[in-house]
Amino acid sequence: MKILLSSYAFSPSVGGIEAVSAMLADEFVTAGHELRVVTLTPSHEENKLRYEVLRQPGSMELIELIDWSEVVLHVNISLHTGWPLLFKTKPWVISHHTWVPRNVRGFVKRRCTLTAHNISISQAIAQSLDVPSVVIPNPYDQELFQEPVDNIRDRELIFVGRLVSQKGVDCALKALSLLKKNHFTPSFTVVGAGPEEYKLRELTHEFGLEDQVNFVGMKRGSELVRELARHRILVVPTVIEEPFGVVALEGIACGCVVVGSSGGGLKDAIGPCGVTFLNNSAWSLAACLMEMLTDPEKLNAYRMPAKAHLAGFAKPVIAQKYLNVMKSALNSSDLSIAA
Repeated sequence: MKILLSSYAFSPSVGGIEAVSAMLADEFVTAGHELRVVTLTPSHEENKLRYEVLRQPGSMELIELIDWSEVVLHVNISLHTGWPLLFKTKPWVISHHTWVPRNVRGFVKRRCTLTAHNISISQAIAQSLDVPSVVIPNPYDQELFQEPVDNIRDRELIFVGRLVSQKGVDCALKALSLLKKNHFTPSFTVVGAGPEEYKLRELTHEFGLEDQVNFVGMKRGSELVRELARHRILVVPTVIEEPFGVVALEGIACGCVVVGSSGGGLKDAIGPCGVTFLNNSAWSLAACLMEMLTDPEKLNAYRMPAKAHLAGFAKPVIAQKYLNVMKSALNSSDLSIAA
């Protein structure tokens, strides 16, 4: 197939959409398909990828790209690159990675879903749409995220993510303060950076948690893998409803048990490899952490299904599911033309 993949954000920008788009793109090319990527992310770097990346294309260039393609895949719908498809009969697949808002812009996007084949990254996202969709979760990099040989797991809790209010690190700190009142003081490593860092450091001081909490900044690649593998539990305390949560898969792959918020699609990623607590409830989180950290056998029980659980999220597996949907979209388009 000739696939035009639209990703509003793409490398060298860093984020969840960028990572998923890059993994899918690489797998599509590996599977023998022709691929071009269109994005609004600028870059002055030389393209060393195995496929062409068209950045911030003009109207005519975008139309030519759509004409070249046999099927168009949007990793999150973008009106900037999708508008020609409202006028051209080209198979269109939309992969929904977040909630489509119910405002004017969201209304237009929801109208677009009526003309496309739709994919949702979690059951929660699927239930929020007005049209049927196939649930295909996000992949993780199984080649990178693995527990190192001779690993020493000498710390208790870790958080990985942007330090913004939605990610709920303040909730985790409040839970630690509750545990401290019961003379239980697990270590907590905060991996990430963001505008809330100063406030979180102040809160750490206010709760008297300086001896437990360690802010280590951003970590990527093998450095992140080693940090995750040192810890027993990955805490994902998102305040809002998380659409999915690849970080949970990465933690599980490195041997962590996941304790995450229950709202949204995070529970799809956690599966049988951890537990959930009420969003933004420090009491609920504290109770989960106390139960897990005081019962090593329970932690081991949650680690046992990790291999089987993760097999369904490997890059080639997820990419093939996307290809199946795109082939279906292409075939149904051929049938409609023949009719």
